[in-house]
Amino acid sequence: MKVSILLCTAPAEEARALADRLLQAKLVACVNLVGPVESRYWWEGRVESAEETLMVVKTAADRVQATCEAIEEWHSYDTPEVLEVGVASGAARYLAWVFESTR
Repeated sequence: MKVSILLCTAPAEEARALADRLLQAKLVACVNLVGPVESRYWWEGRVESAEETLMVVKTAADRVQATCEAIEEWHSYDTPEVLEVGVASGAARYLAWVFESTR
């Protein structure tokens, strides 16, 4: 059972709504909402900043593509941050729980 972590940022209320939708769709097992965080980034030729919530999304590896597609569809940003962080290992019972929770 392979597990992946996805990182995504969104405004606080949107992050909560995205987390709920992803959970209801059984695409993910858990979403940690961390924030507020300050994001600084290049956009349309200049440096911008925004207060956002960092979403730490845990899902089964076979759900990553569908989860990324859902985030891109449901997110308000034109180019939402969605990054996969592979999980090399973890507590066996937790990894099994993530897998079972996404079925």
